[in-house]
Amino acid sequence: MSPSRRTLISRALRTTAALGASLALCSAFAQSAKPIRIMVGFPAGGGSDAIARLLAAKLRTPLGTEVLVENRPGAGGQIAAQALKAAPADGSVLFLSHDHTISILPLVVKNPGYAPETDFVPVAGLATFVNAFAVSGGTPANSFAAYVDWVKAKNGGKDAVGIPAPASTPEFLVKVIADKYKLDLVSAPYRGSAPMVTDMLGNQIHAGVGSVQDFIENHRAGKIRVVAVLGTQRQAALPDVPTFDEIGLKGFEDLPYYGIYAPKGTPAAELKRLADGVAKVLALPEVRTQLTELGLTVEYMTGEQLAKREHAYTKAWTQIIQTSGFKPQ
Repeated sequence: MSPSRRTLISRALRTTAALGASLALCSAFAQSAKPIRIMVGFPAGGGSDAIARLLAAKLRTPLGTEVLVENRPGAGGQIAAQALKAAPADGSVLFLSHDHTISILPLVVKNPGYAPETDFVPVAGLATFVNAFAVSGGTPANSFAAYVDWVKAKNGGKDAVGIPAPASTPEFLVKVIADKYKLDLVSAPYRGSAPMVTDMLGNQIHAGVGSVQDFIENHRAGKIRVVAVLGTQRQAALPDVPTFDEIGLKGFEDLPYYGIYAPKGTPAAELKRLADGVAKVLALPEVRTQLTELGLTVEYMTGEQLAKREHAYTKAWTQIIQTSGFKPQ
């Protein structure tokens, strides 16, 4: 064998060995990297679950580790929130939540088992959204006004309206609607939006209030009809559906939000790493498109910006809840 050929073979062997060592190191890192769990306080199949699973699938790349979704349904998100409080503050356990668990529950429950301001730290905000009023396919109503007329004619103004959790924004909305339109509406609480929508599809309940993302797919399929949305602007995903502002129901201009939270005490460097990962994922066109199709307005917020939105929303709903006469339970 010629000297030049021996040299080439030697170089090839060294390169192969180096590549093998590099791959082994990467493999060892991947195996040692602690998976990240994103907890959701509602059952699989609902809007929050869909958002969490989309994010988890995309976050694996920028964060360099497995990202899993863990459903901890019950008590309007309280169980998941309490689990976050007890979780290690190392960035391995996160909580994807909307306004109900963070802003509303602490106002309506005497001892929720957690305090967002002292037990959690905001990582990043994802989006804002609006709640919607929807009717089941078994009702003849194709508008909110038609639903009001139908309830009055059907049973003297009496009806049950599904809500995804007791003492939630939807429950207070049902009360406001009942008062304004002189209806005898009773809120029917569920353990999340998925079972509520199931009963609406089976015509076990005639109407429901939840986030747009809870109803939108069945609305498009013609199985459920969204007849009104909160806020002052129509939603891009539902351009033909009027806002409650348009039909004269005021006082619900502050939009609810989705955010990701970590346990208090999580290191600042880890919070930045997680927030940067979320920012990269929300910048992906396919992610923005899918979230928009779910009825969300994508809006990345830093932890500080999310905290400000949370405080403003809590302040607005403190006034609404106090005005309603509701007493914490």
